[in-house]
Amino acid sequence: MSKPEDSPRLPQLRLRQIALVAEKLAPVEALLTDIFDIQVCYRDPGVGYFGLENALFPIGDQLLEVVAPIKTGTAGGRYLERRGGDGGYMVITQCLGDHKPFRDHVLEQGFRIAHEFTTEGFRNMQLHPKDTGGTFFEIDQQLGANADETDGPWEPAGPDWQDYRRLNRISAITAADIQCEQPASVAERWARIAGVALSGNELPMTNAVVRFVDCRDSRPEGLGSLDITTNDLDAVVRAATHNNVSVTSRDAGSATLEFAGMRFHLITPATS
Repeated sequence: MSKPEDSPRLPQLRLRQIALVAEKLAPVEALLTDIFDIQVCYRDPGVGYFGLENALFPIGDQLLEVVAPIKTGTAGGRYLERRGGDGGYMVITQCLGDHKPFRDHVLEQGFRIAHEFTTEGFRNMQLHPKDTGGTFFEIDQQLGANADETDGPWEPAGPDWQDYRRLNRISAITAADIQCEQPASVAERWARIAGVALSGNELPMTNAVVRFVDCRDSRPEGLGSLDITTNDLDAVVRAATHNNVSVTSRDAGSATLEFAGMRFHLITPATS
């Protein structure tokens, strides 16, 4: 176990949201809906400011977002060009406590903030990916009543995201793999930001782990795969096959699907 040196005691981080980026929103949205039997809970008009459109899907008490450019010259569009197509975009965490110590800490450590905003009920801080390495790392805080409850409010997902949850096929995101040219170095940077100890090249959060791995395909650094708990593996695989989605591995308790520039590792609770 490694421990970041000279890190202050910071609030815990929870993996709350994963963002993907796609050239076109509709095809990816259709696949996610049909394969995983999940539904859109919100489309944030605010992302239009960045030349994007989006859709958010609850997965248990977490959110999966897909963004797509609707204008030229956007950051999302440049990211698509850099990575050679659709894929993972952001690891978005919820700070379970006061946000200010994190903001002070990352600035003291020399990490740049790429974007931030504050509303009456939410604080956002997105770190610069050239500093963090790997992919975008975001640390946010929900404010107000029940803010830190596992199924509590989450402003980016709209006012009633809980009403759109469907748990028939999938129920949680338990891990994210970030492929890197130098996994150990990137892992150390993320650990320094989070103020927690690494286990090998794995960064633990309260409900998931972020793993830092070698680049496993011909693509550059980025968010490459997710581990997802499934409650009906057979139904997921049937729907994937029906949609001509590649099922690259399959056994009694797990399967890996490849689409939207991602590898989705489906794992039954018994084999988690």
